[in-house]
Amino acid sequence: MFLFFYFGSLIPYVRYCGHQLDYEYYTSEPRKTVVELTVRLITGSFLFYHSTATIMAIRHAYENSNDIGVFGTLTNAYCITAIGGSENFYSIFEGELSREMPVIKSSIAGTRLVGRMCVGNKKGLLLPNSTTDQELLHIRNSLPDSVLVQRVEERLSALGNCISCNDYTALLHPDIDRETEELICDVLGVEAFRETIAGNALVGSYCKFSSQGGLVHPHTSLQELDELSSLLQVPLAAGTVNRGSDIISAGLIANDWTAFCGLDTTSTELNVIEEILKIRSIENNKSFESTRAAIIDTLV
Repeated sequence: MFLFFYFGSLIPYVRYCGHQLDYEYYTSEPRKTVVELTVRLITGSFLFYHSTATIMAIRHAYENSNDIGVFGTLTNAYCITAIGGSENFYSIFEGELSREMPVIKSSIAGTRLVGRMCVGNKKGLLLPNSTTDQELLHIRNSLPDSVLVQRVEERLSALGNCISCNDYTALLHPDIDRETEELICDVLGVEAFRETIAGNALVGSYCKFSSQGGLVHPHTSLQELDELSSLLQVPLAAGTVNRGSDIISAGLIANDWTAFCGLDTTSTELNVIEEILKIRSIENNKSFESTRAAIIDTLV
């Protein structure tokens, strides 16, 4: 059964997915105030969320593709974007990040798929063995001196699909080589775990987490969420990007204080991303919590 609400000139969007009903209301100005009402049906109980906070995750696209995580990667120390695409793709990252870190344009292994071909954190960056000497030199010279850069001889050469990490922990494809695992621990300075996510071995594709929190495949069970959260020592949530896509890292890149996602990402998906990655401002968090508490109080 679907319920419809009317809030003046706000535009309604209704989505049903599994056991979750989402009702979204948004204005035509996506970066400004967004009002939304989300109704979740979970084991017979309803949870209501209402937000008027300014969106802090940034919607972006690479040419006509919403999979910005394929064409860029972001850590707490640097950002790498694909070379040869629209200048607007690079300029958005440069405008938002250049005060805190270098924003580097490059190819990796002769491709623009930089987000899928490499993996890194603030301590290091791992590149596939097919990375050319010129690409390696350019990236190494552009990064801070504190960041180690290393090529890896690995059969599973799309490192971004097979590895996901923050500054302290990494999840690995179960079939990754032992030598590669040791190199990951040494270069990135992390503790590594071989895992799957919702039965998928490509852990780099189906999750994205920072040192604040993380988003994983929507079919991840509660038990698996608890286990992964215990391993990573960060809160996790199951969700989607780009209006229902379960390939999380293709549509989302993030660090400890900001995030970028595909243009098709809905306001509800953005809200989940901001909450679990803790990238709202303190003022917006207080506004969000007080408004939600007030709504719940009226329903009890």
